[in-house]
Amino acid sequence: MIFTAHINIMPLKELLDPQGKAVNESLHKLSLQQIQDVRIGKHITLSIEAADKEAAYEIADQACKKMLYNMVMENYQIEIK
Repeated sequence: MIFTAHINIMPLKELLDPQGKAVNESLHKLSLQQIQDVRIGKHITLSIEAADKEAAYEIADQACKKMLYNMVMENYQIEIK
């Protein structure tokens, strides 16, 4: 069966997000002061052939741990559909 893994990778909350800060400041200059905080991350979609949803999750998790995210600076969430 083919599953789709949606992976969201975000910088850790404890770390400065310079790209998010730049976007936040630019939005304020565009008269959007209501926006308080911007965090910029990555969204990755994988097509995975697996026997079931749990196996697809494990494959996506291994991809994250081995290559897709930086454990020192980022965290990730996986959703399998």
